[in-house]
Amino acid sequence: MESWPPGGSGPAEAGRRPRGLRGADLAASASLLSGAGAEAGCSAPAVAAVLPAGGSGERMGVPTPKQFCPILERPLISYTLQALERVSWIKDIVVAVTGENMEAMKCIIQRYQHKGISLVESGVTRHRSIFNGLKALAEDQPNCRLSKPEVVIIHDAVRPFVEEDVLLKVVTAAKEHGCSDYDLEFGTECLHLALKYCHIKAKLIEGSPDLWKVTYKRDLYAAESIIKERISQQICVVMDTKEDEEHVGHRLEEMLKNELNHVKVTSGRDIQQIILEQCYNFVCVNVMTSDFEETQKLLNMLEESNLSILYPVVVISVQFLDYESVPFGQKMENLMQIREFAKEVKKRNILLYGLLVYYPQDEQKLQESLRQGATIIAALIKERNSGLVGQLLVA
Repeated sequence: MESWPPGGSGPAEAGRRPRGLRGADLAASASLLSGAGAEAGCSAPAVAAVLPAGGSGERMGVPTPKQFCPILERPLISYTLQALERVSWIKDIVVAVTGENMEAMKCIIQRYQHKGISLVESGVTRHRSIFNGLKALAEDQPNCRLSKPEVVIIHDAVRPFVEEDVLLKVVTAAKEHGCSDYDLEFGTECLHLALKYCHIKAKLIEGSPDLWKVTYKRDLYAAESIIKERISQQICVVMDTKEDEEHVGHRLEEMLKNELNHVKVTSGRDIQQIILEQCYNFVCVNVMTSDFEETQKLLNMLEESNLSILYPVVVISVQFLDYESVPFGQKMENLMQIREFAKEVKKRNILLYGLLVYYPQDEQKLQESLRQGATIIAALIKERNSGLVGQLLVA
């Protein structure tokens, strides 16, 4: 059972969401496939997934197979595994890789803490690789820890943007399938093979625009752009202002909300909860302390959480320079500590930047500085420019 994106395999518009079930409809349907749904007496099929990942990626034109090419310094196949792991009702995931890449795949699973992944050796063709994955799921295999599923999703290792609603439609169609002549004429070769060898009329499910295949080098750049766009849609502002609720830091927060359309800007009242919700962008406004105490606290929490295992976490430390009370040279000397902090936390995939805002000043100049600051923050979060890590930018 396969899903095919409409219009071929080209990159989709960055950040575009797939069509299909959303919200309550998706939750209600997915519950039938979850453990809770099964306990309630629903007829929920056992679902597994097989990822053929033995290709050499000749069309990519690089020595590394495309499924192992890095996007934001992380292998492409890791993004695909993450997309499937998010689906609670997929119980097992089997990846078919070549023998020479078996150790590399094990390292990826360990480094990015993927769960429920089994590896088999791929075949000389894609179909042989799929067959080897299916054999691993057969209940008569010796020493097999996998349970025999009722439905198996076959998914390309280089289609990282698959969403749960598409997978749900595929599984539902597998239970009640039917196939038209149009499907057989314009579907994938797998439909013909299913009919020829299994005498089963497979069903062609129209996928979402995001369900495209990374095939050429330009697709890697497009995928990176989409990922950056998605993870830049939420910013958490961390600010210790218990004794000064009127501090200019609140005005910067409001400016962020006004300047950044379609971006969720939240206050870090409960940092632990926000980290659990997997926000990857933080603006730490140092209000009550003269240096980086609040930023250091935030960095410690992020390091302990392991949030940066999957994606780089951006932290922008904002300082308001009160040049009337502190000599400029002394303040700048203290602020340059950010370079040392940045070198250390970058080892753990945390990108630390500094932003200096002159304060106090007249209202018009302050408003312009805050606007410039919001623009700089947006650019750093969207571009995630490692070349600027540890730099102190001035608004």
